[in-house]
Amino acid sequence: MNVVIDSNSGFCFGVVYAIQMAEDELDQNGKLYCLGDIVHNGEEVDRLKAKGLEIINHDRLATLKDCKVLIRAHGEPPSTYQLAIKNNIELIDASCPVVLKLQYRVKTSFEGIVEKGGQIVIYGQPGHAEVNGLVGQTEGKAIVVFSEEDLDKINFKQPVHFFSQTTKSTLGFEKMERLIQEKFIQHNGSLEEGDFVSNDTLCRQVSNREPQLKRFSAAHDVIVFVSGKKSSNGKALYSVCKAHNDNSYFISTPSELDISWFDGKSSVGIAGVTSTSMWLMEEVVTAIRTQTLVLNN
Repeated sequence: MNVVIDSNSGFCFGVVYAIQMAEDELDQNGKLYCLGDIVHNGEEVDRLKAKGLEIINHDRLATLKDCKVLIRAHGEPPSTYQLAIKNNIELIDASCPVVLKLQYRVKTSFEGIVEKGGQIVIYGQPGHAEVNGLVGQTEGKAIVVFSEEDLDKINFKQPVHFFSQTTKSTLGFEKMERLIQEKFIQHNGSLEEGDFVSNDTLCRQVSNREPQLKRFSAAHDVIVFVSGKKSSNGKALYSVCKAHNDNSYFISTPSELDISWFDGKSSVGIAGVTSTSMWLMEEVVTAIRTQTLVLNN
């Protein structure tokens, strides 16, 4: 049985940076709060919890004082930083540089368009931490769209500056971009210069995964996709695998493997998202090889 890990899978640099910052603090002091799951990967979160990481939400944050709190790669809205100053909380800011740059672009765009009655529209998952951080740059006024139905929230008689959550798919972004342009023409008869400014703010380390996964999925008899169940990006990329290889399976831990998936198969590909740790995928490889030895004997 040939079992191969996709070379493009594993933590992105933003996640590596956040985890390294957490581990440095835990090694030094043995205790650290983290605002939300540091990564959408239950196994990795449990590993860090065992070292002293405590996951908190915003309600709990409001009750803390005189402590250290990690800001994960997704970033946070300005209100979080304001609360930290008020409560003497030291923030260990592990916001991804790509996300911080996007926050600045959204804030600058909002300040330039709001007086003209314009709108900031963000393509993303409502309630997602990164999206909440982006909306916070607009005083809560940005319009979040996830599906075609959400476009009814937009006033197509006013200018729109369009952005995307960094981890959305290229195809999804391009589809929403096209639909908004069509809606402008439908409502106004034409699309005038300045009516619609589209900003491709996708993280290429994430968006490039789609074509890579298409090729990887087609090259193996079976695909085992490893991701946390909370990861929206994991669900999206798994669907790419499934579309190109019907023998694709989604798991979060090696215990979810089914030996029947490998019966009569000779090649297995292991893939994951930017929140999937390499050590977890290696554990999946070991488990598959152990199970297939039993199957073949």
